[in-house]
Order: sequence, then C-alpha cells, then structure tokens
Amino acid sequence: MSELTHPLIVDGWFREISDEYFPGQSFALKVEEILYASKSEFQDILVFKSTNFGNVLVLDGIIQVTERDEFAYQEMISHVPLFAHPNPKKVLVIGGGDGGVLREVVKHECVESATLVEIDDMVIQLSKKFLPNMAKSYENEKVRVVLQDGFKYLKDCENLRDDEKYDVIITDSSDPDGPAEAFFQIDYFRLLNNALTKDGIVISMASENIWLNLSNLKKLKNVCEKVFPVVKSCYCTIPSYTSGQISLMVCSKNKEIDVSKPNRVSERETELFKYYNHKIHSASFVLPTWADKELN
Repeated sequence: MSELTHPLIVDGWFREISDEYFPGQSFALKVEEILYASKSEFQDILVFKSTNFGNVLVLDGIIQVTERDEFAYQEMISHVPLFAHPNPKKVLVIGGGDGGVLREVVKHECVESATLVEIDDMVIQLSKKFLPNMAKSYENEKVRVVLQDGFKYLKDCENLRDDEKYDVIITDSSDPDGPAEAFFQIDYFRLLNNALTKDGIVISMASENIWLNLSNLKKLKNVCEKVFPVVKSCYCTIPSYTSGQISLMVCSKNKEIDVSKPNRVSERETELFKYYNHKIHSASFVLPTWADKELN
C-alpha cells in the first residue's frame, strides 16, 4: 500500500496558507504521519498526526481542530450561550461533525436534547476513527444526528410550533467558502431567529478575529444587528488557529438578556471544563481599545 500524500504537506510540514482569510501570514505544523487524504462529496479532507498537536483535521486546507487545543474553541462556543441562557433545554448544532461541541453541550444537565445537523457524513465517520475524545459524544442518548445541509434544515423549521423551537443554536461551521458560505448571510440569521424560542441565543463561529480581517468581523456584526436586538462579539485564544485567536458572534432574541454575563454558574466548573469558567465568560467580551472602537 502506497504512502499517503497531500499537496499541502511538503518536506514533512503542513502549511496553512490563504490570502483570503490570513493575508500575508501562514501557519505550519510538523507532520508525523498522514492518516487520511481524500475528497468527499463536499470538500477536501485531510487528517494527519502531528508531532506536537496530536491528530489534526483539515477541511479545504484550513485546520478545523487539533487534539492539543480543540477544547478551548469547543468549550467557548458551547458554554457561552448555554450559561448565558436562563434554562436551555433544546439545543441545535449546525456543523460540528467532529463531535466536540456536542461533547460540551451534553455536560449541561438541563439540556434535554441536542440535535446535530451535518452535511458531510465523512467528517463524522473520520472523527469517530481519529478524534475519539471528541466524537464520543455521538453515543450520548440526548444526541440526534441529521445528515443535511444546515441552511435547508432551518428552512424546514420555518413552521415550527413554539414548543418545538430551540433555546440555543450553535453554528460550528467551517470558513465562508464552499458548503459553509450561506452561514454568513442575512437570510441565514433570519432563519436562526425564527427557529429560536423567545429567550433564544445563537452563537456563530465568525471566521475572523481582530488581528486578521476586522472589517469582515464588523460586516458580520452588522448583518446580525439587522436581525437580533442583542449582538456581541467575544473570542477565545487557540494556538492552532492562524494568529492564535478566533472570534465568536453571540446574539440574543430577548433584548433583556446580556449574553456577556452567565446566568448560571456550575458548581463543577473546574471538574468539567479546561478552558471555560464564569470569569473568562465575561472577560472574553472585553476587547482592546482600538478593536472595540472599530467594532462597537
């Protein structure tokens, strides 16, 4: 059997280069072994074992998760909206086929159901094989998986009864290219708003941070503000994302809910979470002066 190869791995290094998303800079990881390299129906998929970051999942040339630091992103995109909400029972996750967000969502005892909508089943199957600590969430009895385009799923939710709607919706998409492009448009956020309960909260991976394309982050915030009365941006630090940071856009349907403050605090915080805590929840919304002026 011939050894696997991939055009983005040269001389034993994976290089993440994108003039669109990371202009003028790049990120590299040393590769120990290529575990999988192929194209699914929707995207190019690469999985490799790195020398220092564990197994790495790459979609269309962009790192999605590494075993070393994935918990930072998974915890913040999950627990910020879940703890900001007074009593989340029904959760919808769009994207996130690696299972990391689901793993965090089901840690909340108040959550009764967690529905994952993922377009690419190959991501799920590869994560079960190569990212078992994340994909173990698929075994939880609260979890339901729907293999479908997230935008279409939300379109089908337009006529949901109030008791069928979601308390929290988490958009854990890849960057706004290919199958994830629709997740950054105003029509998508209108569908999100419609699928939420009256106190509903949505959080979306913003694909940007203040050090990369701040103007694009502001455009996304402006889009959200046309739909939701409360829109705030927070961030988490994560070394395997280019420039070491990723922004998250948090929106509330209820103007009285301050998403930057947790409504609840877990008594098992230090036991359950490695990155998230109630102090970092609020602190993650505090931006440097120059970025705050531009964004807010």
